[in-house]
Amino acid sequence: MGVAAFVIHAKRSAKGLKAILGDDIEGILHSDRWHVYLQVPEDRRQLCWAHLKRDFQKIVDRGGPSEFVGRRGLRIVRESFAAWRAFQAGTIPRERLRELLAPVEHRLGQTLLEGAFGDDPTVAKFCENPIQLEPALWTFARVEGVEPTNNFMERLVRRAVLWCRRRFGCNSEAGCRFVERILSVVQTCRLQKTNALEFLTRALEAHRTGDGGPRLLPG
Repeated sequence: MGVAAFVIHAKRSAKGLKAILGDDIEGILHSDRWHVYLQVPEDRRQLCWAHLKRDFQKIVDRGGPSEFVGRRGLRIVRESFAAWRAFQAGTIPRERLRELLAPVEHRLGQTLLEGAFGDDPTVAKFCENPIQLEPALWTFARVEGVEPTNNFMERLVRRAVLWCRRRFGCNSEAGCRFVERILSVVQTCRLQKTNALEFLTRALEAHRTGDGGPRLLPG
């Protein structure tokens, strides 16, 4: 069963992330390469390949002596996605997926190293980051349920992002708690393919009568 839980924190910082995730994260954190996520161990992370693909494309678009880094990177992304799609389709088992990705992983490491020691400081700075986090690029190859991109999560939070842009967030503690709860209910209902309005109606009726309300989680 899919469940979406939204939490709002006043600080977009390492302190805010720690307040939300706690000291010991269970499961895998799927994220971009924002420095705040460095407090999460690499074996508990999956870096988003969609972001990586966009960064390689930017290098190609800039041109210059390090353009080869972007072009090689895009080829590596295509090969990785092709292997992943074959695994998702059931054409190959996970063991074969890892076999196919092993040489790709090696080529990515070599490409990033060449870029890091190249003459383009912008490309070098970019390459240094995934080099430091390289194990977190391949978590999807070894952990069940982890995907190479966080596109699913970005689609899930899109309603929250649009709401925030239109309403400029919330101005009170009570308002933040309401937004967290209503977003959690609406998006969880969408994941479970149930009607959010019917759920909220039953919840209000139960509150007025003092009866037990509907549950988003199994009992």
